[in-house]
Amino acid sequence: MQLTVHGFENGAPIPPQYAFCAPASQGIVSLAKNRNPALSWSDVPEATQSFALIFHDRDVPSKPDDVNQEDRLVPADLPRVDFFHWVLIDMPASLRAIAEAVDADGVAARGKAPGKTELGVRGINDYTNWFKGDENMEGIYAGYDGPCPPWNDAIVHNYFFTLYALDIESLSLSGNFTGQDARQAMQGHILAEATWHGTYTVTPSLLKK
Repeated sequence: MQLTVHGFENGAPIPPQYAFCAPASQGIVSLAKNRNPALSWSDVPEATQSFALIFHDRDVPSKPDDVNQEDRLVPADLPRVDFFHWVLIDMPASLRAIAEAVDADGVAARGKAPGKTELGVRGINDYTNWFKGDENMEGIYAGYDGPCPPWNDAIVHNYFFTLYALDIESLSLSGNFTGQDARQAMQGHILAEATWHGTYTVTPSLLKK
């Protein structure tokens, strides 16, 4: 199976229009256009009954102690964990493309609702937990919300769009299910998978390199 994420080359930097935050003209970062990129895929197994899509950052700091602190960097050797940016399941077997900005077009303060859409069933992304306690942004974040790594991280973050062809029509998940929930539900049902890789940073010192 072949997956293409349009708008940037495989392994290249993700353009800011697909990010949740971007370098700011004043200050360090500002909210970005937060548009989901267009995707298309081919060479699908004949037995495919549905698709699932996960977009995640593998390089999120495992401890938040140093995150976005002006007087320090998040150390490069800090253990890293996954942060889910897009969880979409029960996508129709006939689907072969997702248009740009169909699932996100701008930052939605307090998030978007999970559940059934024309593309499939949205799960929640990890901004749901990230914004807990923020009086302006707290809410349930489902569907696509793009990259916004710490602006003081010592490393460039790596992001992966992964499409799974499944042998069942539904993973039988609903409500506020997570990327990890989807991964667990897929086990034993994956016929094929394909991945597209991008990078992103808003750390000023890394942008100058």
